[in-house]
Amino acid sequence: MKHLMQTTAALLCSAVMTAAAWAATPVPRQITIVVPFGPGGSNDTIARVIAPELAARLNTRVIVENRAGAAGAIGAAHVAKSAADGATLLLTSSTFVTSAATRRTPFDAITSFSPVAMVGQGPLVIAVSGASKYKTLGDVLDAARKEPGKLNYGSSGVGSFAHLATTLMTDGAKVDITHVPYTGAAAAAADLAGGRIDLMLANYSSLASLVDAGKVRLVATTAPVNNPAFPALAPAAATIPGFEVDIWVGVFAPAGTPPDLVQAYNKAINEINQSSARLVRLFKLDGGTPAAMGSDEFASRVKADLQRWRELAQQHNITAQ
Repeated sequence: MKHLMQTTAALLCSAVMTAAAWAATPVPRQITIVVPFGPGGSNDTIARVIAPELAARLNTRVIVENRAGAAGAIGAAHVAKSAADGATLLLTSSTFVTSAATRRTPFDAITSFSPVAMVGQGPLVIAVSGASKYKTLGDVLDAARKEPGKLNYGSSGVGSFAHLATTLMTDGAKVDITHVPYTGAAAAAADLAGGRIDLMLANYSSLASLVDAGKVRLVATTAPVNNPAFPALAPAAATIPGFEVDIWVGVFAPAGTPPDLVQAYNKAINEINQSSARLVRLFKLDGGTPAAMGSDEFASRVKADLQRWRELAQQHNITAQ
């Protein structure tokens, strides 16, 4: 019995020492991961996979809280205004920077946050109706060149990630395809399946059931090279040299969070990315993979993406409502 008590005490001590070794600043007793979208979406699912793993590694309690609205701005603003003590984190996607590039937000995407870690990244797919006469992306672009403005594409709204990504693609291909904004990706996908729009860029998971039913056909991905998840699809870059787009999921803390805590969280999340089979399966659904990079590298990526999308939005006068 005495030996068992000593062993248990040693294990508890080891867990505390592990967390303490990662950060001189004490890890909060509870960490809240804010997801700026509703329950059940991909960001929410990823956060709920990470939460217990992060709790175990940091020897603390981690909960997930949904604060949806304004294309993610409400949840992000809450985190930006939170105490910089490591107790509140934001888990969001690339829409964080596209929103900042196309609308006024109650925070600065760069100065209001300390980027912690990228969780994963993956491409979009490019799709047409299952009944479409277009079999390849090249077919679509050839038709667009012959009749500028006649073809159209759908997105989840003005200034959405898909809107900007498609604009970048049409710029690269030097074609004119008319934008039809919807109130969400599901409505656009339904019209794509019905042949009411010609083209759509989206996460594969948002089109998967329609692809399986033969109502939507994939013609390319936005990955720079062939993606193992879609072996039959060529990358758009094969038709539009230099074009590539991926969407990422990442974690942020409020600006001013102690650097040692940021590094502790980065280390823990990177370990989760490399060891979680559930996380691998989640990203694989969209042809993506978990990522592992330093917080400085992730910060550089966020800045570069914001500049890229902001320049594109200014060039095309894209302002979200």
